[in-house]
Amino acid sequence: MEENFIRIIDTNLNRCKEGLRVVEDTCRFVFCDDELYKEIREVRHLASKYLADKYDELLKARDSVQDAGRKVSEQGREDLKNIVLANFKRAEESLRVLEEYSKILDFDIALKYKELRYKVYEIEKKAGEKWQF
Repeated sequence: MEENFIRIIDTNLNRCKEGLRVVEDTCRFVFCDDELYKEIREVRHLASKYLADKYDELLKARDSVQDAGRKVSEQGREDLKNIVLANFKRAEESLRVLEEYSKILDFDIALKYKELRYKVYEIEKKAGEKWQF
């Protein structure tokens, strides 16, 4: 498999899990929302599980030292709402990329990432309603 293609999957899987972790910790520690915390945690674990058998290949293709995205500047966040929303979007966008590129690896996995993406949309809506976003 072409290394750059695998790097796209690796990058987006990491990005997805990182975004979900930020939201998960916010649910757990800021809002003490056990229901949403568990839902986000489950999505994060499933995102990893679907490509678990490709871990060695993903790790081998990783090149974080030379990654041009490493030098992109970060944006500040105004408040908790912006942190949560930015990380929901990070996870959703990454799931979309995983869905598309997984079609080459295994169409069934691609469909699972699509399901996860829609699950995150639902959780985001619930969070917005519960937390008045």
